[in-house]
Amino acid sequence: MNPATTEFLRQRFTDYYKKTVLVAPSSLEQREWGFVLFNPHSDAMRMRRHVGFSCRDELFEYIKNLIPQHTYYSTAYYEKPDAGTMSDKGWCGADLIFDLDADHIMRGPYDLMLARVKEETEKLIAMLIDEFGIDPKTIELVFSGGRGYHVHVKDIAFRGWGSTERRELIDYVCGIGIDPAAMLSGKILPTPSWQTRYHEALLEYFRWIGNLTDEEAIAHLTAIEGIGKESAATFLKKRDEIVRDIERHPTRMILKHRVINAILSRQDGEFKKRLLSRAALADEPVTTDTKRLIRMPTSLHGGSGMRVQPLELRDLPDFNPLVDAVVFSLRDVRVDLIHPLTMSMLGSTYELQKGINTVPEAVAVFLCCRGMAEIT
Repeated sequence: MNPATTEFLRQRFTDYYKKTVLVAPSSLEQREWGFVLFNPHSDAMRMRRHVGFSCRDELFEYIKNLIPQHTYYSTAYYEKPDAGTMSDKGWCGADLIFDLDADHIMRGPYDLMLARVKEETEKLIAMLIDEFGIDPKTIELVFSGGRGYHVHVKDIAFRGWGSTERRELIDYVCGIGIDPAAMLSGKILPTPSWQTRYHEALLEYFRWIGNLTDEEAIAHLTAIEGIGKESAATFLKKRDEIVRDIERHPTRMILKHRVINAILSRQDGEFKKRLLSRAALADEPVTTDTKRLIRMPTSLHGGSGMRVQPLELRDLPDFNPLVDAVVFSLRDVRVDLIHPLTMSMLGSTYELQKGINTVPEAVAVFLCCRGMAEIT
């Protein structure tokens, strides 16, 4: 990022912070804060952290004077949040946090990645409410300003949980460590659960096999370790019967079937893909980390120039980050683009060529923050 681009972004961020009404997290005085500053002489992110504030006015004044590129606060509560070492801070607990990042889910055009990660976020919230009984009033939802969403659970019941308890929860959410025998035991209840999802994925997979030609089905099954051509052919002859048995009352007895056991034991492949499509693909290290720094809602994301946008749960289905989290104007700005690209923002699609382009300010900020362009 050259000095002209850095200055352009810093001016735009300054205008935003002068005009906007910032929102501070709860228990602000127990939070550690971290800031990454605009640095025209380095592409490395250097964080100023171990900062503490006693009140909102002090925090807001600090931000408006500093004009950070990125603003973070701790999900943990500390006795001395501004202590210079983690051991001296005095950990008092931490919010339960889920981070859903499109980069961990798929690659593709930015708008499609944002749409995909929204689906995962909706699945996660449904799990937390319907399967864990978490009160929706304790869930705070935030668009990260970049490629996904942060889900904060502020229920005090989770505050004292360590990494081990949080690991069990995120494993459930992500569908990690599912035991086929447990999934095929007992009566399937009508309420949402992994047992229900497993049953649905299994039937879907077997029906998919039934729609293949015999040659395709044999080729698919024999590609799985432990399944030979003769076993595959025998299985296909009994597939309809197996499907009916699973529909009526699936039991762990089907694991004694060599072909089925090989399918369900495989850690990848078509069945696993269908099963994990029913998981919520959250970032596991974020949830297990009890001392995490996370972006401050209402701040700006220094990698996109978009607002870290707090949301009501009911607003998520209609939320469009490329419209609703964009804070800059439509005035023309000239940028020098590193490579051609097509991007959507503010309801329009822009076909941009390598080299000099005139784009709306909001697009220019985004491209410069992402390192895709420089100010001419």
